[in-house]
Amino acid sequence: MVRITRVYTRTGDKGETALVGGRRVPKDSPRIEAYGTIDELNSIVGLARAFNEESRNAGPRRFLDETLAKIQDELFDLGSELATPEDAEYPSMYRLGAAEVKRLEAVMDRCQKELAPLKSFVLPGGGKVGSFLHQCRTVCRRAERDLLRLSRIERVSEWAIQYVNRLSDLFFVLARWSAKQAGERETLWQRGLQEVKRKK
Repeated sequence: MVRITRVYTRTGDKGETALVGGRRVPKDSPRIEAYGTIDELNSIVGLARAFNEESRNAGPRRFLDETLAKIQDELFDLGSELATPEDAEYPSMYRLGAAEVKRLEAVMDRCQKELAPLKSFVLPGGGKVGSFLHQCRTVCRRAERDLLRLSRIERVSEWAIQYVNRLSDLFFVLARWSAKQAGERETLWQRGLQEVKRKK
């Protein structure tokens, strides 16, 4: 059990922070950017969960909350993994792996069965929960870019990158799925379709 007795330490006042193992690095270094974006994403998932509590549809509400709660735990695990540089890794260190990636795919497959095939791009929206899940998707894509940038200068687990890639896809599916469960209208992108019609 982690015990936190003090929030402020004054050790970061000069723009540096400590990684696992004690090494201090600038707060805008690629590794800090990477797990900082994961932390930002986790916060938005929390917002989606908070608004999901307003849903009157008990079954879907419970399923979405359990799914997002698991994702929050995994994002925290991923943040811890990213905060641990290669020279500070230890034998019992927890890492995301194939099982977590496959679970995301299984949730996507389950939700996709209830959705109509898309005939155009979906615009972000679909009610409060759907909108936050779309924001999760875009921040997750940024996290993926941050991980890729970090991987060019330091070793990053291939499973971590795969997990974040699948997770952004899952947020897209969950945004559509939650909108359908809530009876919210899904807005499709129109301009491109109108351009095609005019050209004909």
